[in-house]
Amino acid sequence: MTDLGHVEQMWASDDASRRLGITLEEVGVDTDGRGFARTRMAVAEPMVNGHDITHGGFVFTLADSTFALTCNASGRLTVAAGADIVFVTSTRLGDVLLAEGRERATYGRSGVTDVTVTREADGALVAEFRGRSRALPPRKDA
Repeated sequence: MTDLGHVEQMWASDDASRRLGITLEEVGVDTDGRGFARTRMAVAEPMVNGHDITHGGFVFTLADSTFALTCNASGRLTVAAGADIVFVTSTRLGDVLLAEGRERATYGRSGVTDVTVTREADGALVAEFRGRSRALPPRKDA
């Protein structure tokens, strides 16, 4: 069993995700040693843009928060090196979004993680996110 204390501590300190109402549903490591995570977020009034749909930045943030949980679950202190997102369909005020992340590969200190965002009510695909991660070297005590 993997110790997830570091991920739980990271999440507890994530004021940005908390203020957006993002909740952690599940985080862990699969039998291949790869991280996974699932989060959710309800679309609130400040998240809706001038087209009366969810601003893409909030969908990206949900996916990015899930990415962070996923690539840190295996125990290495990991940060984003880059990310891309494809928006498939729009969502609206009151929709609940689910994000599921899976670490696809790690090589050296680098990794690739995919996050799928769906609408809870009908399972519609909202966005596909691919993040590239970089594990930080162990900290040297001062």
